[in-house]
Amino acid sequence: MSEFERLEQRLAAGQWVPLAPEADAAPIDQLPPGPGVLVRSGGSSGGSRCCAQPSLHLDRSAAATAHWLTGIGLDPAATLLLNALPHTHVSGLMPWWRAGCWGAGHQPLAPGLMKTPTELLAFCQGLPAWRTTSALLSLVPTQLARLLAHPDGVAFLQQLQLIWIGGAALPPPLADQARALQLPLAPCYGSTETAAMVTALPPDRFLAGEPGCGDPLMDVELRLAADGALQVRTDRLALGRWWADQPDRWEPLRDADGWWRSGDRAMLTPGLQIAGRIDGAIHSGGETVFPEQLEERLMTPIQAESLPVSAVLLLGVDDPEWGQRLVALVGSMDAAVLPRLEALTLSWSPAETPRRWVVCPDLAPSALGKWQRQRWREWLERLDVAEA
Repeated sequence: MSEFERLEQRLAAGQWVPLAPEADAAPIDQLPPGPGVLVRSGGSSGGSRCCAQPSLHLDRSAAATAHWLTGIGLDPAATLLLNALPHTHVSGLMPWWRAGCWGAGHQPLAPGLMKTPTELLAFCQGLPAWRTTSALLSLVPTQLARLLAHPDGVAFLQQLQLIWIGGAALPPPLADQARALQLPLAPCYGSTETAAMVTALPPDRFLAGEPGCGDPLMDVELRLAADGALQVRTDRLALGRWWADQPDRWEPLRDADGWWRSGDRAMLTPGLQIAGRIDGAIHSGGETVFPEQLEERLMTPIQAESLPVSAVLLLGVDDPEWGQRLVALVGSMDAAVLPRLEALTLSWSPAETPRRWVVCPDLAPSALGKWQRQRWREWLERLDVAEA
């Protein structure tokens, strides 16, 4: 019996189902009767959180996505939802859930396939529904980049009807490459707290060069808090969340008017634009600096010059004079690249310029394309202790 079949049985019995070990200690006695799922929502600044999402909320999410698909000319019931993400996260749960709600096909993709584009292409071409339905896929930017780096990965992507891209910011060079290949990308924004997608950019607008994550789905309202934080109101917000290491710390999401405050700083024209994580911002020399924006800025010339760098992660460290300064972790095997990277930042303001560059060959985001910044802060601390 598959994981999805076991999940279906437990939901049919009216249970709350933990989808990850972190959810096992969830305060189920504080929740209304099920069915529903208890699913992890990882924060970029450390600390795993878990959310309680009733089945009804997942149904509403699937209905809103179906309405969006219909609006761009696709029949949800005539689709095949490929699933390359783990079901323990909402991004891997929802393709299966949507398929069930729509009467569509659902095909899990083994993690190994996503790393072997030739086998992935052959596997999908062997599916009976491959040439008779519209194949849809959700990816994170890391997966997209890996596929674009291989001819068979490109061939696979070109046979898809729609590619939702989310979980992290889409780097401009990757977006440009996808546009050059006329790939039907639909950048989107969502979270565990919102039962997945709340905005999406139609592929025709993406291909026309529009940035961002598109407009709200039919059941979603967006606004900005005074500090620029994105706020969301929808009838599919999670009932609440708690910290995996503090199961007694139960936190409702909605304020008195039904709004949830995300951790993302945003702009709303044109469409939703995510500027970076508010909890990831640092204060350096009296300036507020968003490391994610600087990482994106730096990766553009790195990729344009084909430098041997897979990723750059900027971390704020305490500084007695500045408050905080940036340290750059560089995903590379070659320390000789560091002077070139420093040269690329000569025009940056002092608050934005890293004071130190560190080669980190194993540097990579999580499987869902998110940076676990606390993990890499701890790595840097261990390195400093070892070198002291």
